[in-house]
Amino acid sequence: MKRSISKLFGLSMLVLSSQLVRAQSDTVKSIVKSEETTKSNWYDNIQIRGYLQVRYNRLLETNPDLKCEQCDKSWGENGGFFIRRARMIFSGQISKRVYFYVQPDFASSAGTTGHIVQLRDAYFDLGLDKDNQFRIRLGQSKVPYGFENMQSSQNRLPLDRNDALNSAVSNERDLGAFFYWAPKTTRSLYSSLVKDGLKGSGDYGVFAFGAYNGQTANQFERNDNLHIVSRLSYPIKIKNQIIEPGIQAYSGKVVLLSTSSGVKKNDDSEYLDQRAAASFILYPKPFGIQAEYNIGKGPEYNKYTDSIEVQDLKGGYITMSYMLKFGKQTLIPFVRGQYYEGGKKHELDARSYKVNEYEIGLEWQPHKTFELVVMYTISHRRFEDHAKPDNFQSGNLLRLQAQINF
Repeated sequence: MKRSISKLFGLSMLVLSSQLVRAQSDTVKSIVKSEETTKSNWYDNIQIRGYLQVRYNRLLETNPDLKCEQCDKSWGENGGFFIRRARMIFSGQISKRVYFYVQPDFASSAGTTGHIVQLRDAYFDLGLDKDNQFRIRLGQSKVPYGFENMQSSQNRLPLDRNDALNSAVSNERDLGAFFYWAPKTTRSLYSSLVKDGLKGSGDYGVFAFGAYNGQTANQFERNDNLHIVSRLSYPIKIKNQIIEPGIQAYSGKVVLLSTSSGVKKNDDSEYLDQRAAASFILYPKPFGIQAEYNIGKGPEYNKYTDSIEVQDLKGGYITMSYMLKFGKQTLIPFVRGQYYEGGKKHELDARSYKVNEYEIGLEWQPHKTFELVVMYTISHRRFEDHAKPDNFQSGNLLRLQAQINF
């Protein structure tokens, strides 16, 4: 009897022990599975967003010969409905110190062909400290020169960037290496200025310094002379207002990519290219001011000698706006005046310009995914090259743009 009880007890302990082992095994598996579920993979941090802009520029047009090559190729004669931008943005903090950003545009053009895919941005940021306050950016990205150049076209109020500073870097981008520094709190402020709809420029650091090819985006280097650029811009909170003063400058030598047969130019097509600019931003809370001015030297066509020469350049703009909120809707009336006198190194024969232009517009955002801009432009433009040494065009036009954000 005792032996039977002993055997029964031993068998019970064996079964109980087996159940405990099985339970422990299930618990371990559950913990491992939970850890695998919560573990973050690099691809989990990738974000995809974008925007699409469709324009029409021919309403109330008074002069079909008035054009702006660097602004919008659908201005003037033979212009119609036009997809200005169709951007997809892939980005992500794939590790604590590595961030990447790739942006193709599906509405670029080459010659007479439109709607081709072209790379706009392709870079990564390497953080040098745990908070990524110090960063090195490598690849094709915006050159840190000018607030409006840094500001995304998705956020900008006027339909095109101003001639004066945008003529420094066509498409605002180039291949290079840039160092950025900004305190953690300032980086957070840069982000909120965009997210809150205050038309911020994004995070390009309080201080920037870098070297780039100087031939613009998607172009190979044409000489052994890199451009050097530096920028200092700091947002300051004053009660409910935020202002951001800034200064920037660059220097280098550029090789002209497009010249007419017969025009006089340097044998190697290389020219001095130097600029300095000042910026002042008062964010629209609710009244806003955005103003910039630059001076410098660069290649410019001279019709009196039929040659391309290094000449002085100058110009800037001022934009004033007022932000109105109606529930979830936003209305932003704005006006801008701009002036530029100098060459455009990216255009044929470093085309000579003198621009006086005024714009009155209204941006309506019924919700965050859709925006409509109506803008009336009063323009006076002299733009001359070897083929058109006397070309002054003046006129007015009403411009429309519908934009979706996703």
